[in-house]
Formats: sequence, C-alpha cells, structure tokens
Amino acid sequence: MLNHLHVKDLALIDSSDVEFGPGLNILTGETGAGKSILFDSIGLALGQKAGKDLIRKGQSSGFVELVFSDFTEEQLKKLNELEVEPEDGQLIIRRKITDKRSEIRINDQASTVAKLRSVTELLIDIHGQHEHQSLLKEGSHLRILDAFLSGEAAEAREAVAASYRRYSEVRQKYASLQMDEGQLKRELDFLRFEIGEIEAARLREGEEEELSEKARRFQNAKKILGSVTEALRILEGADFSRAVRELQDALQYDGGLKGPADSLFDLESIAGDTARELSHYLDENDFDEEEATAVTERLDFLRNLLLKYGGTVGKVMETLEAKKARLAELEHYEESRERLRREGAALSKELLDNCSRLSEIRKRGAELLCGRIRGEMEELGFLSVQFDMAFSVLPKPGPNGRDEARFMVSLNPGEPVRPLSEVASGGELSRIMLSIKTVLADTDSIPTLIFDEIDTGISGRTAEKVSDKLKKIARLHQVILITHLPQIAAKADTHFVIEKTVEGDKTRTGIRELEGEESVRELARLLAGGRLTETVLANARELKLLANNG
Repeated sequence: MLNHLHVKDLALIDSSDVEFGPGLNILTGETGAGKSILFDSIGLALGQKAGKDLIRKGQSSGFVELVFSDFTEEQLKKLNELEVEPEDGQLIIRRKITDKRSEIRINDQASTVAKLRSVTELLIDIHGQHEHQSLLKEGSHLRILDAFLSGEAAEAREAVAASYRRYSEVRQKYASLQMDEGQLKRELDFLRFEIGEIEAARLREGEEEELSEKARRFQNAKKILGSVTEALRILEGADFSRAVRELQDALQYDGGLKGPADSLFDLESIAGDTARELSHYLDENDFDEEEATAVTERLDFLRNLLLKYGGTVGKVMETLEAKKARLAELEHYEESRERLRREGAALSKELLDNCSRLSEIRKRGAELLCGRIRGEMEELGFLSVQFDMAFSVLPKPGPNGRDEARFMVSLNPGEPVRPLSEVASGGELSRIMLSIKTVLADTDSIPTLIFDEIDTGISGRTAEKVSDKLKKIARLHQVILITHLPQIAAKADTHFVIEKTVEGDKTRTGIRELEGEESVRELARLLAGGRLTETVLANARELKLLANNG
C-alpha cells in the first residue's frame, strides 16, 4: 500500500505531503488547480521520463518520495528476487531530478530506472489518459486472462514452463555436439588435459589458507626471527630469581607481602617457560629458502587453478565432474547425439501437447472473461459494445506457451472489432481497465490502483455505477482517484482537495485532507460550482449520507 507521498519543487508544488489511507482515496479540485501534477509526480517516482520542465521555476532540482508498506508474501518474494528488501516494514522510493541528471534511490540504495520500474510494477498500477498504460503493453492481455483463470491456467503454465526448460536444455546439449571430426578431436584433447590438470593438483579444502599463512611467515622471516631473538635476550637478562629472594627476605617481617611474592614466583616460572619455548621456536624455524620457494609456487599454482575452474575447491570439483560427463558424451559421440535427438523429439512433443492444453484452457476462459468485461462496460456507459479476445500462434513455443492474445473492441454500433490500442481514448481505456479490475478484483495482486480522469464523459446513473465499482475494488485494493463527479467523491474513505493559491507573484499548488464539513462543502462545490447555498449544502450532506450507507 502507498502510505505517503512527498513532493518538493515540482511544477507548481512548493512542498506537499499526502498521507493516503486504505480503501478509496479521492482527490478533487478546481479546474486548473494542478491535479495532473500529482500524477506526474507519482509517475516520476515510478520511473517515467524525467523532464527538466517539471522542476519548479526558480529551483535547481525537484524531488518526490513514495513510502510503501503492508507487503504480501508474494511481493516480498519478488522484491527479494530483485535484491530489494523492505526495512522496518517499509519501502522508500526517492527520485531527484536536476537540469542535467536524475538520481534514484530505493531504501537509500542507488538504483537504475529499469530496476525502479521492475520494483514499482509490483506495487502500483497507474492508469491515466496520458500514460503508457498496462492495457497497451505487449503481453498484458494474456496476463490478464491468466490472472482471471487462476488455478487451472497456473497448473498448465507450470507444465509448459517445465517442458520448455527441459527441452531447451536438451537442445543446447544437442547443439553443443554439432562439430566436425577436427573440432571433436580438439575438444577431447582439451577436456582430457583439463581433467588431468585438476586431478593432478590433488586439491583439498583449507590448503590455500594454510599456504597463505606459511607464505606470510616466510615473507616476514627476518623480522620474526629478529623480534623473537630480542624477546629471548630480554627475558634471559631479567634477574627474576634475585627479585624473588629479596621479596622472600622481606616476607619474614611483613606477611602482607605474600601476594606479591607469590605473583613474582609465578612470573619467574612463566618467564623461564616462555624463554624455553622461544629458544625451541628459534631451533625449529630456520625458514629454509627451498621450503619458502615451494610454498610460494604451490600457492600460485593453486590460486591460478581456482581462478581458472571456479574460485573455490568445491566449485572446481563440480567443474571436474561436468567435464568428465562432457568427455563421456564426446567419447561416445554418435550414441550421445542420437540419444539427445530422441530425447529432444519426445520433449518437443510434450511441450507442444502442453501448449495445446494451455491454449484450450485460455480460449475457453477468454469467452467467459470477455463476457463479464462486456457486462461491466455496459454498466459504465458503453452501449452496444463488442469485446472479444483474438488469439494467434507464435512461430515457436516459449515458457508461456504458443499463444499471442489481444483484446478486440468495437465501441460503436456497426463498427468492426479492432485492437484496443487503435480504438479507445485515454478516458475510455481507464473505464475499460476499471471494468477489468472489477472482474479481477479477487485475483489481482497489485495492491494500489491509480486512476486519472476515469469519469470523463459520464454522468448520472453511469457515474453511480462507476462509484459502486470503485468501492467494490477498494474493498480489496487501495484505490487513488482524481474525479470531478460528486457521486464518486462522496464514496471516498479519504477525501483530499487539490488547491491553487496565488501569493504576490507566486502560484502554488497544495494537497490537503478534508474531514467532516470540509468534505461536504467540497461535494457541494462539485454539485453546483462556486455558489454554495443551504440547499446545495443539504444536497451534499444527503449525497454523503447515502454513500456512507450504500
């Protein structure tokens, strides 16, 4: 859910903060107050193109921040795949634009526009008249159908994806065996060389660390021996025995010296033991030059081998097994090719069969989906509408099957159905998406839906229907909507007004939440324009009451 929006120095906004709530968030305002700025700001934070003309006049930069929370398990999983993790249950997206550059941060980590879009696509679906809406994106119609079909289609898609993965692996292996006799001989020779090189190395875990420690000692041998020799000289020159005798004499006259006397005795014993250990160290560690050379050479060899074959002993051994398997394939070249050919043919048939099963499920489901969408569209003011889904077959199957599908629509009687992108205007697309979202309300995983000018060209009973559908969707999603219709605004769970003020030679746009009587007065303005009479205010209160009880 989108909790917080902060905008600074963008267009007419000096600085503004909005705390969105769950359910239906409605924004209203006078014509020209700057309602589109809100969507431009959110769009900027979602990764849309950053034009320097968005920066407030007289400022060097513009800034927008979005704060999200309340993530589903599926969202957290997908965010983790993108290497993004909410902190303290929040995901904070910031974008700053200047004349020369754009700076993007996700939870204070620098990000690219591509990654930002991948993240925000999981969180918000925005539909505005001037946006590249998801309904126009290639492949989105098929995703809508699959979301509607849910369980049955998901199982069939998983079967297709698994078949495609296995088929691709076999095809890659088969392709790797396409070589002439000379190529075959060269690869066999090289594999045998690499296998022999790895096996001859007799690698073991921990050897590199041991050799590294030895190498450090050899490299600092002169300093080590000098320091140990000097320490031994100092210990041997210290007359601890005399100190013990002197303190023993004093102890005869003052028992309070027993503690220091015992400590000094222990110190004499420890010093003697330490001196013997240091002497033994010097006898045993002569830092032989031949051994030093052998250690250095072995360490260099190991590091080069690890770098060449995987980086760690474990990875090198995995590489060894893979090369042995490849060698076995090439040593039985013709048999391997024939086996992979047969395996590939069987998997190809399995993949095509699974694709056909998925297509059948999709085509059956498309009839039901389009019928429901048509019904919703008719309630939203589309009369004599035709809405269907056209399927075509891709040249080759992929992990999502062989289907290519797109919605086809005719919005006027007598006109043939055509692709959605060629027929619908921005406002119509928003209402079509509202129809789709109503049908998919139970399955759509995107938590926040934003609609701009969804009520363009509607009024009366159609406006009532739109408000009812928005309220229905808002029971399962957070909905943010700009509207000019009081029937829709009255349904708001949270109502905001966008206002433009002029102070001297400066124009500012601000956004604030309305409560109680303030919301009623804004509804009255929507009903009657600028003149607020007691009758209009009474009508606004009744409209609000009916909406709350609806």
